[in-house]
Amino acid sequence: MAEGNDGGKDVAAVVPNTIRAAGALTAFEGTVGVVVAIVFIVRAATGADQHVVNGYGTAAWLAILGGAVLAAGIGLFVGKRWGRAIAVIANLLLLPPAWYMITSHQPFFGIPLGLIAIAGLVCLFAPPSSRWMAAGYEFSGE
Repeated sequence: MAEGNDGGKDVAAVVPNTIRAAGALTAFEGTVGVVVAIVFIVRAATGADQHVVNGYGTAAWLAILGGAVLAAGIGLFVGKRWGRAIAVIANLLLLPPAWYMITSHQPFFGIPLGLIAIAGLVCLFAPPSSRWMAAGYEFSGE
């Protein structure tokens, strides 16, 4: 393999499509979080939110977490292994709210959320993804 910046290997050339798909899904999830944070800031700033402190606090929380998830998704998409852990946790944490929405007569929101989270997890744990992650821990044998 060609030399690169990730452990001496050029992983960008060998990143499996399952990792790229998981990265795209994770980046989408992070983008939604950041957009919702912006909406909360606008609502709090315009007085639409009766609890201004909570609006800003929730926006800050979503911006931090959404930004981290967005960064992890972009990282995975370009072949950085560090994004996988964040993506796995984010997708696992999206499953309970999806189930809650489905069972609370909100399937229009819950089903897509659940499908995106499950698709992300399937991509992250697919055999090519697991082999790619494991390759990052192999030693040169020297």
